[in-house]
Amino acid sequence: MASESGKLWGGRFVGSVDPIMEKFNSSIAYDRNLWAADVQGSKAYSRGLQKAGLLTTAEMDQILHGLDKVAEEWAQGTFKVHPNDEDIHTANERRLKELIGETAGKLHTGRSRNDQVVTDLRLWMRQTCSSLSALLRELIRSMVDRAEVERDVLFPGYTHLQRAQPIRWSHWILSHAVALTRDSERLLEVQKRINVLPLGSGAIAGNPLGVDRELLRAELNFAAITVNSMDATSERDFVAEFLFWASLCMTHLSRMAEDLILYGTKEFSFVQLSDAYRPSWGQVSSFSPSICVPSTGSSLMPQKKNPDSLELIRSKAGRVFGRCAGLLMTLKGLPSTYNKDLQIHRENMARALSPDMLATDLAYYLVRKGMPFRQAHEASGKAVFAAETKGVALNQLSLQELQTISPLFSADVSHVWDYGHSVEQYGALGGTARSSVDWQISQVRALLRAQEA
Repeated sequence: MASESGKLWGGRFVGSVDPIMEKFNSSIAYDRNLWAADVQGSKAYSRGLQKAGLLTTAEMDQILHGLDKVAEEWAQGTFKVHPNDEDIHTANERRLKELIGETAGKLHTGRSRNDQVVTDLRLWMRQTCSSLSALLRELIRSMVDRAEVERDVLFPGYTHLQRAQPIRWSHWILSHAVALTRDSERLLEVQKRINVLPLGSGAIAGNPLGVDRELLRAELNFAAITVNSMDATSERDFVAEFLFWASLCMTHLSRMAEDLILYGTKEFSFVQLSDAYRPSWGQVSSFSPSICVPSTGSSLMPQKKNPDSLELIRSKAGRVFGRCAGLLMTLKGLPSTYNKDLQIHRENMARALSPDMLATDLAYYLVRKGMPFRQAHEASGKAVFAAETKGVALNQLSLQELQTISPLFSADVSHVWDYGHSVEQYGALGGTARSSVDWQISQVRALLRAQEA
C-alpha cells in the first residue's frame, strides 16, 4: 500500500519528494485516461487473488464494491486527484483505501506497476482499436455509397498534377476507399497482437503467489497470455505497431484531403465547400451529392472559403508520424525489462475533360488495328503534335490529316472521342469501367462484411 508519503514506492525513501521532481515524475495528466482500464484490471486481479487464497471472499467483495465506487466517481467527473497522485494507479489505490480501509492494501499483492501499467495500456488500446475500426468502416461504407450514387460522373484523372485520362468520380473515391480497407485489415491484425495478457508477470520475474493467469485472461477476455515475464513488462511492440498503423492511415487520409483541397480551388472547381457543417461524410441516405468538409473564412479577405478541416487532417499526419518515430527512438536504447460539405459540380468536371486526354485511346485504336503499341504510341504523339501546331483540339484533326500519320486511321476513329466509351474500355477488374466500379463496390462491401462477422 502507499507509504506515509502517499507513494506506492515510498517505504525505501526518507523525507519528502522535491516539488520539482514531484511534478517531473507525475504522469496523472496523461494516464488518467486509463482509469476504466485500471479499475477493470484491478477487479480481475482481485478475483485472481481470491482464487489463490490471498483474499477471502468478503475481502474480494469489499474491494470490488470499492472499485465500483472509484469508477463511478471517474465516470461522473467527481474524482478528486490529489497532489501525491503521481499516476492513475496511485490515485485509484489511494481512493480505494479511503473508501474501504486497509483491505485495499491487499490488492497489489504480487502485482507490480510494471505489469499493471502494460495491462491497462493493452486494455485501453484494445477498446480504442475497436472504436477506430468501427469509425473507419463507417467512413469506407459512406465512401462506397457515394461512389455507387455518383458512378456516372466523369472527370479528369491526373498524373504529375496534369490531366491524364478521363475516369469516373466514383473511381477516384474508391481509390481512397480501397486504401482505407487495407488500413482496416491492418488494424484488426494490430488488435490481435494487443490482445495478449501481461498481468501476472510481476516486475520482471513473474508472480510467485499462485495467481492463475488463465483465470485473469478469461476475466479480461484476452485471447492469450504473454510467454515471458521480462518481455511482457518491457515490450511495447504493439504500441509501435499501432503508431505505424496510425501513420499509414493518416498518410491515406492526408492524400485524400490534399486531393479535395485541390479540387475545391477556383482553378479546379470540381467540388465546393459549403457553409454548413454536417457530422458525416454526406447525407447518403437521401442520395444528396454533398460531402462533409467544414470550411472557415478569412479574417481579411471576405471572399475566401478555406478548407481548414482538410488542412488540419493533412497537418495532423505529421504529429502522428513524429510520435511513431519518437517512440521508436525511446525503445531502441532500453535494456531488458525495464468539410463542411463538399458539393460536386458535374458540369465543371465534364468541362474539365479535354480531347488530349484521349491520346492514349488514340494509340489503343491503332493497336486494335494491328499496330504494335510502341509504334501506336509514337503515331498518337505525332497526332498530338500536329494538333498543337495547328492550334486545334486533338479531335479536330481531319481524317485526312490523321491518315498522313498512319493509313490505319479510318472513319471509325470518331468513336475515340467519346469520354464515356473511353472509361468503359477499362473493364478489367480494378479499372474505371462501370462494371469494374460495381465490382469494386461489391468487393469493398464484402471486406467490410467479413471484418464485421
